[in-house]
Amino acid sequence: MFRASRWADAFLAVSGKDADEAVICLKALVPPLKSAHGILFGHDAAAKLEAALREKASGNMAEEYAIRFICLLTAKKYLKYIDLLINSIEKKLDTQKGILCVNLQTAAPQDSNFEKELAESIKERTGAASIKMETQIVPELLGGYALRIGDFYIDASLKGQLEKMTAQLIGNGGNDG
Repeated sequence: MFRASRWADAFLAVSGKDADEAVICLKALVPPLKSAHGILFGHDAAAKLEAALREKASGNMAEEYAIRFICLLTAKKYLKYIDLLINSIEKKLDTQKGILCVNLQTAAPQDSNFEKELAESIKERTGAASIKMETQIVPELLGGYALRIGDFYIDASLKGQLEKMTAQLIGNGGNDG
C-alpha cells in the first residue's frame, strides 16, 4: 500500500535544510515525465532516467535530492503518485513553518481588503506565522462565503443558511413549538 505521508516525511528528512529548494526542483523536473509515467517504472527505467536527468543537472544538493527521489519512485513504480506526494510535502513544509493554509470560497469576487482582513484575523486568532489563502469563486453559494482551515469548516453562505433553515423546518415538522 502506498502511503504518501511516509514518503513525504522521508523526502523532508533527507533533504533537510534544502527541502524548500528541493521541492522547487522536484516540481520543475516532473512535468516532462508525466507523459511517460506509464512506461517509466522499474529499476532499468530508473537507471536510464537518472542518467538522462544527470546530463542536465547543475549539481546542487537540492536538485540531487529531487533526482534521487524521482528515480526511487520510478524504481518502486510509484511515479504515478508524484502530484499527491508534492502536495503532501508542501503541506508538511507549511506546517513546519507555521503557515496555515486556508481555502476561501465566495459566491462572487471579493475585494482584496476583505481577504487581507480575513487573513489577518485568522492569523491573530490562530497564532500562525502566516496565512496561505486560496480563493475560489463558487456561484452556487448564492452569497457570503465558506471557509476551510484544515478540518475546521465555517459556512457563512446564503446557500448554507437556507439548507440549515430547511433542515430545521423539516426536523420540527414545520412547527415552531
